[in-house]
Amino acid sequence: MGAKSYQLDDIDRDILRHLQAEGRLTNVDLAQRVGLTAPPCLRRVRALEEAGIINGYHADVNAGQLDYGITVFAMVSLKSQAEADLQAFEAHIADLPPVRECHMLNGEIDFILKIVAKDLQSFQQFLTGKLTSAPNVEHVKTSLTIRAAKRLPGVPVD
Repeated sequence: MGAKSYQLDDIDRDILRHLQAEGRLTNVDLAQRVGLTAPPCLRRVRALEEAGIINGYHADVNAGQLDYGITVFAMVSLKSQAEADLQAFEAHIADLPPVRECHMLNGEIDFILKIVAKDLQSFQQFLTGKLTSAPNVEHVKTSLTIRAAKRLPGVPVD
C-alpha cells in the first residue's frame, strides 16, 4: 500500500501530530490522546508505517551537548549537472557524517548542505579536505548560522 493511496482520516492525522511532537509516546498514551483504545491505535500506527507515511523514529539530539558548536549551510555548484555526476556527488556526501542534510536545488546552486562541526577550525578542515576538493565541485559558498529561530521536525499535519 503506497503513501499516495492511503486515505488519512482525522484520527490518523491526530496520531501523526502527536508522534511528530513526541515520538516516545507509549501506545497507551497515544491512544488516550486520540480517543482510541490501545489495540486499534497500534493497528493504525502500524498501517501508517507500512504505508510509508511514518518513516522512522529519532531522538532530537542537542548538538551543543555533543560539542557541535556550529552549523553551516553550504551552497555547492558543480562543474557538470549530468545525472551520473549528480549521483556521484550525492554518494560522496552520503559518506560524510558532518553533512546532516543534502538537498538538490533548481537554479544557480546545485545543492545546499547542512553541516555541523565542533568549531571553525574543524569546519575549515572539512571544507577544504572533503567538500571543495570533491570531484566535480566548481565552488562552495558557506554561511555560518547565528541562531535557529525555528526548528520543527516533519511537516504540518492539517
